[in-house]
Amino acid sequence: MFISIIIPHWNGIEILSECLASLKQSTYQNKEVIVVDNASTDGSQAWIKENHPEVTLIENDSNYGYAGGCNRGVPSAKGDWLLFLNNDTIHEQDWMVKLADHVSEQEEIAAVQPKIRNYYERKKFDYAGGAGGHMDLFSFPFAKGRIFLEQEEDNGQYDKTAEIFWASGTAIMVRKKDFETAGGFDETFFAHQEEIDLCWRFQLMGKKVVFAPTSVVYHKNAVSLPMHSFKKYYLNHRNSFFMLLTNYNLPLTLYFFPIRLALEFVAITYALAKWDLQHFGAVFKSLFWLLTHPHVIFKKRRAVRKIRIMKDREVLNQFYRGSIVFAHYIRGIKKYSDL
Repeated sequence: MFISIIIPHWNGIEILSECLASLKQSTYQNKEVIVVDNASTDGSQAWIKENHPEVTLIENDSNYGYAGGCNRGVPSAKGDWLLFLNNDTIHEQDWMVKLADHVSEQEEIAAVQPKIRNYYERKKFDYAGGAGGHMDLFSFPFAKGRIFLEQEEDNGQYDKTAEIFWASGTAIMVRKKDFETAGGFDETFFAHQEEIDLCWRFQLMGKKVVFAPTSVVYHKNAVSLPMHSFKKYYLNHRNSFFMLLTNYNLPLTLYFFPIRLALEFVAITYALAKWDLQHFGAVFKSLFWLLTHPHVIFKKRRAVRKIRIMKDREVLNQFYRGSIVFAHYIRGIKKYSDL
């Protein structure tokens, strides 16, 4: 099977350099590498042309974020599988072989994720995806190996092939025809959780998303956007709530909406108690965006309805039946295995 690796990029030649050097060491040969440059200002385009002529370079006229950058790489991709990859990753040599092994001749699988460990603390699961993503009923995502800021050491506790709800955009391999049927990444997201939204649509299409524990990559978490920045808080809150409003059927949307809204005000109160004005302002901005963009919400709901095959009661089997916020902050649960 032929794999098209698509790397969205915006500035940081030294970061991209390490990623491309690592990919050259991959034992999987049936592949191509496409770098989608989101209008870098540090000379990345010229550097790629000079140092990596084997790479297909797409030069955007603006920064379209992760979602837009990835989407603009797809038309140039020759592969039946698309591997969307962060530029701040390195990889074990056989990682792509292991990914291919997990999806070979299994038409029901739309996406697969490797194990993602932290670049700086190699024994720890990385914040961005860990050992595969899950979701609670109120559209708060979490992962095996990472619940909020709690990261576990990898001691083999999740070394089992398993279905997951979402695969991390740090390194997510998707079947091209399923990606196109789902409508690609929603560019409203710009960055953060667009891959979760995509996988939710895969679930509604009756497809599977799986975790491949023997495939391993290492990620420099929060290089592109600092973890406690205003923009990251804003995108995480807005995009998560946006998913709830667009991917559930109408009765469940109306049922979960007031509960999720109450949880947003809990976050506001918590931010104020810590005098974290960035978090406070970001939550308010996310709610204001949702209030002022009903047309975007309704348009997305119509698009999701067109591809939906599964009923929500069937997809809900993949959810954590409760609130991960309550489980972590009230009950003190720090590990997926304790849920």
